[in-house]
Amino acid sequence: MTLENKNDFEESIEFTVSDKFKGKRLDQFLAEVYPEYSRSYYQKLIKEGFVFLGNKAIKKPSKKVKEKEIYTILIPKSEPLDIKPENIPLDIYYEDEDLAVVFKPAGIVVHPSPGHTSKTLVNALLYHFKNISEFGGKERAGIVHRLDKDTAGLMVIAKTEYAHKELQRQFQERKVDKKYKAIVLGKPKQHQLIDIPIGRSIYDRKKMGTKATNLRDALTEYWLEKYDEKNNISLLDVKIYTGRTHQIRVHLSSIGHPILNDKVYGFKITNVRNEYLKEILKKVDYHYLIAYKLGFFHPRSNRYLEFNIKEFPDYFQQVLNILKGRDKALKETRED
Repeated sequence: MTLENKNDFEESIEFTVSDKFKGKRLDQFLAEVYPEYSRSYYQKLIKEGFVFLGNKAIKKPSKKVKEKEIYTILIPKSEPLDIKPENIPLDIYYEDEDLAVVFKPAGIVVHPSPGHTSKTLVNALLYHFKNISEFGGKERAGIVHRLDKDTAGLMVIAKTEYAHKELQRQFQERKVDKKYKAIVLGKPKQHQLIDIPIGRSIYDRKKMGTKATNLRDALTEYWLEKYDEKNNISLLDVKIYTGRTHQIRVHLSSIGHPILNDKVYGFKITNVRNEYLKEILKKVDYHYLIAYKLGFFHPRSNRYLEFNIKEFPDYFQQVLNILKGRDKALKETRED
């Protein structure tokens, strides 16, 4: 395999090693700078000769990268993934012949990708629903829209191709009402409409950003519900009008109010004032963003349907209690 064959591949990507990555394993470096694929998938690509340093194929995943080295990855054209149904618990809010509304927990990836073909929402959907739309391919069975891995919340699932197309049209035409609760650092303005385009960050390909390539319009609106001055955290009600990758996380970070525990977009534990709250956050793997409301028109009857989550996950509710002054342990630490 040589770089002369790169036009035969799905994608050819080039990365330069910055100071922060020097000394890391090659497979780890690639997984961090371009997390669209898993580390195990990169190990497979390296061993099969699809990763180059200059014009030389590097076949050792454990190779330590050096600053200013330039690596090229050739991504083979996609082959159908072997996606199997899995008995993963699923909270189903609504179901009929055309669609379903489900709650996706934080920590679950929405759909499979090379090197990551199990324990996704799609695996669960294939198990729980006898019929489901494969309009976008089996790898995205039923998926009309997405949530980040660590964002919990409501999602509408298409069971028929007709519903799939109609629901996608509603998302494209911005007729779907999507609202989120976010707990952020600091005290934002009482209300703000953030109209800042988003694209792949020019500084780090694993991030989206406002200083980026391939910028696309992105519109987010929020309202301040509650500010806790002692802890310097706020609860926001957030509505999005576009569905860009990491949109809310990027927008809130861009105005200086990153979401709690969102270390990718600017959250720092040192900015949390209360030690009790710090200890709670250190034990949680997820960021504090929940898609709590979803409204849309039924693709067949055109009847408006609206759903709200039944209750917040425990990790979110615990910090919500702190923010609203309902946490006994925090009150005791304040008195001390």
